[in-house]
Order: sequence, then C-alpha cells, then structure tokens
Amino acid sequence: MTKAAPLLLSALAGATALLLTVTTPAAANPNAINPIPVLNGTNGLPQLPGRTKAVFQVTGMASPNNTQSYNVLGTDLGIMWDNGNGEMLTAFGDTAGLGLPNLLVGSTWAWRSNILVRSHTQNPSNGIYFDSVVRDWFGQARDLIPSPKIPFIEISRIPTAGISVGGTQFMSLMSVKSWDDVGEWTTNYSSLAVSGDNGENWVELPATRRPDEGGNANFQMNAFVKRDGFLYEFGTGSGRNHPAYVARVPEPAVTDMGAYEYWDGDKWQKDVNAAKPVVGGGVAEMSVQWNDYLGQYVMLTTDPWNSVVMYTSPSPEGPWSPPQVLIDTRELPTAYAPYIFPYQTGRDLYFLTTVHSQYNVILMHTTL
Repeated sequence: MTKAAPLLLSALAGATALLLTVTTPAAANPNAINPIPVLNGTNGLPQLPGRTKAVFQVTGMASPNNTQSYNVLGTDLGIMWDNGNGEMLTAFGDTAGLGLPNLLVGSTWAWRSNILVRSHTQNPSNGIYFDSVVRDWFGQARDLIPSPKIPFIEISRIPTAGISVGGTQFMSLMSVKSWDDVGEWTTNYSSLAVSGDNGENWVELPATRRPDEGGNANFQMNAFVKRDGFLYEFGTGSGRNHPAYVARVPEPAVTDMGAYEYWDGDKWQKDVNAAKPVVGGGVAEMSVQWNDYLGQYVMLTTDPWNSVVMYTSPSPEGPWSPPQVLIDTRELPTAYAPYIFPYQTGRDLYFLTTVHSQYNVILMHTTL
C-alpha cells in the first residue's frame, strides 16, 4: 500500500459518510417536514433521468385524488394489498392535515398515524384512483389504530404490511417509542391488527405482539407474501439499514405466534432466535411480491445510500440476488418506502414511493 492509499481511503470514507448524511431522509416524522401543510405535495412530479419514471401523484394538494377533501395534505408509505375480492386497500403511515396541532410533541400538524383508502384500479398506467376512505365523524381520514403521540411512550403506530387471509384483513404495525437520529427510531413492539369489515374498523391483537428484543427485534417492520398455503413474513429491525429475515406460518394460523417457523439458513424451525438473514444488510422499509414476468420473487427497499433497489429470488428464503438500482439517490435523494402494486402488470413494475421533501406518495414505473 502506498502512502497515498490511506489518505484516499480516508477521503472515500468521508465522502461516503457525507453522502449518507445528505441523502438519508429523516424518520417518518411530520415535525421534520414543511411546517405549513398546504405547501406539501404541490411541487409536481419529479423528472427522473434513469430507468424509473414518476407517473402519478397519489396524495397531496396536486393529486387528482383530492386527498385534501378528507384532510390528507401530507402522508407517507402506501402499503397496498388485495382484499380477497378484487378491491385494493392502501394503508398510509403518519398523515398530516389542518386542525388542532399536537402541542405535546411540538407538531404544527393535525397528526394521524395510520389511515386507509380503497380503490378498484388494477391497471395503474394512468394513475391510482381512490373510491372511498375510512373517515371520522368530521369526514376526515381517521386513525385506524390510535396512538397517544407521547414521546418515549408511543409517538406513533405505523403500518408496515397488509394482507387478506380468508377474506379477513390483517395489518402489521410498529409501535414507535421515539424518533432518534436520521433514519433511526426505536420501537416498543410490532403486532397485528385485524378487520372483518373490509378495513373500516380495526382491532389490535395484543397476543401477536413481538417485543423489540431478542429474535423478535428482527421483525419490527414487516412485509407479507403468500405461497402454497403459507403466509411469509419478512422482517427487519426498527429504522433503516438492517438485515432482512423471513418467517412463515400456515395462513389459517396467522394470529398464532407459536405456529410461526423461521428460516435459519438451512431449514425452517420454531425458534425465532435461530433466524438468519436472507439479505445481509442495507434493508429499510420493504415490500415483496411474486412476479409472473420474471418468474421470481421481487423485493423493493432502499439501500444504505438511499437508492431504491430491487432484489430477486426464486423462493422467499432465497438465494436473493444482488440489488439492482431502480432510482439512484442522486435522482431523488429523499425517496423511501417503495411498496409494490399488488396486481400483475407484465414487465411493467409499478410501486409507490414517498418523497420526504414534499411528504407525499408518488406512483413510480420501471420496465423489467
């Protein structure tokens, strides 16, 4: 090694650290966004030079969905699934609008943590249009599972996955204890909530709670996919840039935590502490789906540099491919949470991505 080599390595490390600092969006914290809600979601679609294009603004003031009509001016995530009857349900995370602020946490927004809309769009090439929304008595989108918004107790209850099992709807949500450093947060636990009326009313199932400790700490943020009568649950720790793990359970036993099996790198077993990563690191908010065109499972997430990336695999337990970049962080530095459109669309891959700088959700398209 030459004398210049350590200097070069030091410079590269510093540049990498700077890139991470600049491009990693904050946690899904409405207080970190524009304090004037009506200014969010009015910038129009980003013009992306790479393989992925922005095709439709799903939420915000400039959206054809007019989400401001039910007091959704800013929101994130956008977790989509079929309700088992050809209708798409979409759960959003921290959601802001006009109204009484939560002064306890210094929020200038009327803040909800989890809302739901419904749609019959199955060809998203011209956008995703909502048919109905779960509302409160005032007509605004309401929390499905409320949270007290008290720091270090529960600051938010955020959905990370949704699925229909036997016509009953299930969501996985994480109980956020605190917002920490950029891209980091601490959870109390994750758990399932259930709805028997197409997402109108939800009840949390305390027996399904996974505390943020031991092997359960690897399943704080989850993604669901079905295969051969099993529901597969992919999980990561809270925050970003973690390994991804996978569990499975027979669909009828989705609420029985003792029925879950965990992939240990060689076989399935019941001990959650034996789970080994199926993707070694750099995974954040993720979604997983079987893709007919590729004949592979597809996982979308963001990498440590905050590029939106895609992994593929012939089976849920792997082997998973190296990541392919769908949106380079230099194109859209504050993108996160790429959630796959739930219906097959050939070689066209559609997904929702949050743009943190305007705190709203955009439909993206890439060609496989």
